[in-house]
Amino acid sequence: MSTDKRNTFSLLFIIKKAKLLKNGEAPIYLRVTINKQIAEIGIKRSVPVAYWNQAKESCNSKGRIALELNHYLETVKARILQIHRELEIDGKHITSDLIRDIYHGRDEDHKSILEVYKEHNDKCHALIGKDYTESTVEKFETSIKGLKEYIIHQYHKDDILLSDINHQFVTNYEFYLKTERNLQHNSTIKHLKNLKKVIRIALTNDWIKKDPFANIQFKHEESNVEFLSYEELETIRNKAFSIPRLEIVRDVFVFCCMTGLSFIDVQQLTPDHLIKDSNEVLWIRKSRQKTGNMCNIPVIKPAQGLIDKYAGHPECVRKHVLLPVMSNQKLNSYLKEIADLCGITKRLTMHVARHSKRSFSLQTSNL
Repeated sequence: MSTDKRNTFSLLFIIKKAKLLKNGEAPIYLRVTINKQIAEIGIKRSVPVAYWNQAKESCNSKGRIALELNHYLETVKARILQIHRELEIDGKHITSDLIRDIYHGRDEDHKSILEVYKEHNDKCHALIGKDYTESTVEKFETSIKGLKEYIIHQYHKDDILLSDINHQFVTNYEFYLKTERNLQHNSTIKHLKNLKKVIRIALTNDWIKKDPFANIQFKHEESNVEFLSYEELETIRNKAFSIPRLEIVRDVFVFCCMTGLSFIDVQQLTPDHLIKDSNEVLWIRKSRQKTGNMCNIPVIKPAQGLIDKYAGHPECVRKHVLLPVMSNQKLNSYLKEIADLCGITKRLTMHVARHSKRSFSLQTSNL
């Protein structure tokens, strides 16, 4: 407890016996009192009622778990004291609610990283079809989910303030992605670049004073994307699936192999993108989502067959598209299952499909 002539300030850890969790433990709260005004902070920790010592504001059981819990309580208290001290230095009017909001990252002058990240993603969602594609926004959502998991893993918090993000935070996050998440170098770099974009927003708005990415350079490693042989493609094409979703995924994958279109371009294909030339040959004419360049792709008979197959599919009719394409993440997940069923050891992804077009092109005469 600390007191000055203007404010009374005290901290007290308590448990809520009347709000027991499903595991039978009582949640722990930190009660912040300033000038008799109280705010309670849930710290996302709990303890068996019998092991709580209210006089010492700690867990009185023995063992590693109790030691870690008591250490965490000290960490939370130190963070609250730090917030209080910073507000004093800044000459702010200090209230218990303000301290609670800053701790949770809800104060306007003390924004949190996930708060700013979510604001960024929400704006991107609103701009789908204008400035962003749905797949790009999905990648931002995947990145923020990974960042939140890292913060919980590294700091035992749901969020942290922008002011707490420094060079070490970034390098530790890179290490976490490569070790705990087992991501390859290039995948790690993509998540770091997404984070850097959010940090630039914070820097522009003066929510953070120093760039934690200063002197950090991103360098992609050259990667050789696999492609399937014609024989492997035929194995997949001719495989009978009893599960409808696997059949749909196979057909979408094969269609990408035949056309060389990316996932997002195939997902956006509508009947309006089909045209016939003077010789009555059917073509796909569409601008690439990524580059904006117009592409003209002849529709070979097997590809025409897939278009006809799904012409009356409820999802295609509802969305006015050619194929019932699900999310890229689901497609890639189910492609692993298809590879196993077909005895293919190569890692199947929608990106592999694009690079497998040449195998179809070399055998066009057989189709």
